Amino acid sequence: MTHATPGQRSALDDLFATITARKTADPDSSWTAKLLSKGPEKCAEKFGEEAVEAIIEAVRNDKKALTSEAADVLYHLQVMLAARDVDWQDVMDELARRQGTSGIAEKAARN
Repeated sequence: MTHATPGQRSALDDLFATITARKTADPDSSWTAKLLSKGPEKCAEKFGEEAVEAIIEAVRNDKKALTSEAADVLYHLQVMLAARDVDWQDVMDELARRQGTSGIAEKAARN
């Protein structure tokens, strides 16, 4: 398995760039463009559906299906973010900011 090192682009970075580029594409030529053309609410709904499907496969303990559904969840998360003009790098920066902080402490700091 390969992971991006600092300064390198990851598959998720590339996916987000593709999704962002499809915002202006013809909805008849691209599933991503079609989904984005339906608006942020539909993108959020689709993300939710995919998350539920991933949960079902996790409960079933079907690793192959869960892997596939997890990929769908990540794709639809990025579509939802793009629909609301939230940049993927901002999400990565937020994760980096939280790194090294206890999840309990981080959650308490939000309140």
